[in-house]
Amino acid sequence: MTSTKELTNFDMAEQLRTDEDIAAYLSMVLEDGDTDELIHALGHIAKARGMTQIAKDSGLGRESLYKALRSGSRPQFDTIVKVLKSLNFDLKAVVHSQK
Repeated sequence: MTSTKELTNFDMAEQLRTDEDIAAYLSMVLEDGDTDELIHALGHIAKARGMTQIAKDSGLGRESLYKALRSGSRPQFDTIVKVLKSLNFDLKAVVHSQK
């Protein structure tokens, strides 16, 4: 039996090594439609890519970015778009076939 002393903390940011990893992760989160989870996911992605670099590329202050992506925050849509663009990702509308 494994004791809790032997377990390491799981860090999602460590799993997001490539653009494809990030795209797959974002797609799953967006498919679920949970706003809080999207914000949380963007925090993991920003950490994986480097929070300072994302802040610089998005035109947001580093502290503002941390605040916007922390649990329970409600960032403006413009902030989400800036973060996505700094990561070289866009949102895309897709028509689903009727059931």
